[in-house]
Amino acid sequence: MSKAPKTTTSKPDDAPEARNDAYGKVSDRVAAAYAAAREKTGQAGEKIEANPLAALLGGIAIGAIAGALIPRLAKEKELLAPLGDKIGEAARAALDAGKTAGTGALEEAGLSSDQIRQQVSKLVEQALKAASEAGTAAVAAARESATR
Repeated sequence: MSKAPKTTTSKPDDAPEARNDAYGKVSDRVAAAYAAAREKTGQAGEKIEANPLAALLGGIAIGAIAGALIPRLAKEKELLAPLGDKIGEAARAALDAGKTAGTGALEEAGLSSDQIRQQVSKLVEQALKAASEAGTAAVAAARESATR
C-alpha cells in the first residue's frame, strides 16, 4: 500500500525564522572571512617587516610589469619624454659623480680594486662557512631532540 506524500504547508511564522537563520549563517561566514583576511593581512605585514628590502623589490617588479603591460598614450609620451630625459641625465651625472668620489676616497685610503675584491671574497667565504656551520649545528640539534 502506498502512502501519499506529506505536504508541508508553511506557516506565516516560519518565514521570519528562516530569514533569521539564513542571516545568521551568512553573518557567520562573513565574520569568518573577515577574520581570515585580517590574519592573512597580519602575516603579510610581518613578512614585510621581517624583510622590507624584498617587499620593496617586489613592489618595483610589480610596478615595472604593470608599466610594461599598460599601453602608453601618445599624449602621455609627448608630455613625459622631456621629463624622462632630464631624470636620465641627472641619474647619469649622479652616478658619474659617485664613481669619481668613491674612487678618489679609495685611492686616498690606499686601497686598490684588487684589494677590495679580495676582502669581499674573504668576507663572502667567511659568511658561507658560518652559515654552513650554523646549518650543521641546527640539524644536529634537531636530530638530538627527535631522539629524546
